[in-house]
Amino acid sequence: PDILFSPSWQLCLRRWSCPTVLGTQTWKQYYLCRSELEFRMETGRPEKDFICKAVSGHTGEINKLAYISTNEYQFDRKKSVVCTVSSDCTVRAWDLHEGTEIWSSPLQPAPLVNLVTYPQLQLVATVDQQGLIKVWKAETGWEWASFCLPTSCSAVEACDHPEGSFLLVACAEGTLYTLTVPQLQVVSKVTLFPSPFVCLLCSPDRQWLFASAHNSDLGPKVFYTRSLLHPSEDELPVSTTLTVRLSSKACWAPDEAARLTVMHRNGSVRQLVVTTFELKAMKSRDRVSILAQQMASFLLPDAMMPPHLMQSHGSQVILLTSGSELVLFTIHGLKLEAFQDHQKPITALWVGPERVITSSFDLSLRVYTWNKKSNSPALKSCYHLLGGSHRWARGFSHVESDIMSIVGVEVRSTGTSILRSYCFKVQCGQKACTG
Repeated sequence: PDILFSPSWQLCLRRWSCPTVLGTQTWKQYYLCRSELEFRMETGRPEKDFICKAVSGHTGEINKLAYISTNEYQFDRKKSVVCTVSSDCTVRAWDLHEGTEIWSSPLQPAPLVNLVTYPQLQLVATVDQQGLIKVWKAETGWEWASFCLPTSCSAVEACDHPEGSFLLVACAEGTLYTLTVPQLQVVSKVTLFPSPFVCLLCSPDRQWLFASAHNSDLGPKVFYTRSLLHPSEDELPVSTTLTVRLSSKACWAPDEAARLTVMHRNGSVRQLVVTTFELKAMKSRDRVSILAQQMASFLLPDAMMPPHLMQSHGSQVILLTSGSELVLFTIHGLKLEAFQDHQKPITALWVGPERVITSSFDLSLRVYTWNKKSNSPALKSCYHLLGGSHRWARGFSHVESDIMSIVGVEVRSTGTSILRSYCFKVQCGQKACTG
C-alpha cells in the first residue's frame, strides 16, 4: 500500500508501536500530536501542559478505580473515562476531560470493594463486600447480569482470552471461579487454598494465571488458562506449584508472554528473595503439563525496608517501592536506580511503556519517564502533580493513567474521596484539545 512509503508513517514506525486505527487523522497529524503529547507529559507545566480538576460525587471512600476508555492514540476523538467503586454502595463513571459524572448506579446492598473493566466491550464488573458480582454497561450504567459468591471475594481479575472474555474470582474460602462475561455463568470452579487468595494475575498473553495466598506455606500456583475455560469432569485444571514459599508479591513482565517474578521469603533465614520464572506449556498427545524454569533470583538488601509494591517493565526490570523510596533492579539483582522524591510513604505505583507514576500520602503524584535513548533501562524523575489542601486531604491512595491523562484518588479528612484529574493538552497545529 502507498501508506508503507509515507515518510510520516515510517517516522511513526521507527519511534513508536503504531496503532492499527488512526480515526480521521493522517500519519503526519498523528506524529505531530504524539510528539507534542510526549513533550507535555515530560515537562508537566500547570495550565500550559495540563488542566487539573477536582471531581467529586461519592459520599464515601473510593476503593478502586479503572479506565474504561480504550488506550489508543486517536487524538481526534480521544476521551478519558474512568469507573470507580465506593463504600457509599455505588459504582460511577466519570468524564475526566469535563470533570463530570456520566452516570451513577442505584444504591447497592453493600459497599463496593473492587472492580475490573473491559474497555473493548465497554463493560464494568464490580464486587461488593458480601460477594455479589455485577456487570454494567459502561456507556449507560445499565445492569447486565449478577452472580452471588457463597462468601466474600478476596481477589478478582479480568481475562480477555482469545476464546472470549472471562472474569476470574477468588472466594475468601479459597475457591477459584471462572465466569463468562457479560453473562456471569460459571465455567469452572476449583478449590485451591484453605486460606483466602491474596493475588490473581493473568499473563500478558492471557495463557497463564498466577494465584497465591498471602505468606502461605503452600506454594503459589500457575494455571494454564485454557484448562479453566474447558474443564474436564475427570481431571483438575492444568497447573503447577512454584518452588517458593511465603510469597507476598508477583508481577508479569509486560514484554514477555510468560515471564513471572515472585517476591518471597527464603526459608530458614526468612530473607526476602525476588525470583523470576519462565513458563512453558509442554504438550504430548492430548495432555498438557507446565514447565516453570527458574531463570534468575536475588536477595534484597538487608538494609532495605520490605517492599510493599512491585511491578515489572519490559522484560528485565523490576520496580519496588519501600516506604517513600522507588527502587529499580534488574531481574538478576543489579540495582539500577533509587528515587526518594516523596516525603511520606508511596501508596500506589503505575508503570507503563512511556512513564511511571507514584502516589503518596504527602498529597502528591510523582511522574517519571523512561529514557529510550539510553542503552540500559533508565528512569528520569520529572515533576510533582500536587493535590488539594493538606487541611482537607490526607493524601493520594491510588493512581492510574492512560495516554492523555493521569488520575489519582484523593482521600479527604472527612472519610470521603474525590478524583483529581490531570488532562494533558494537544494542539498539533489544529484546534486545541485536552485529553
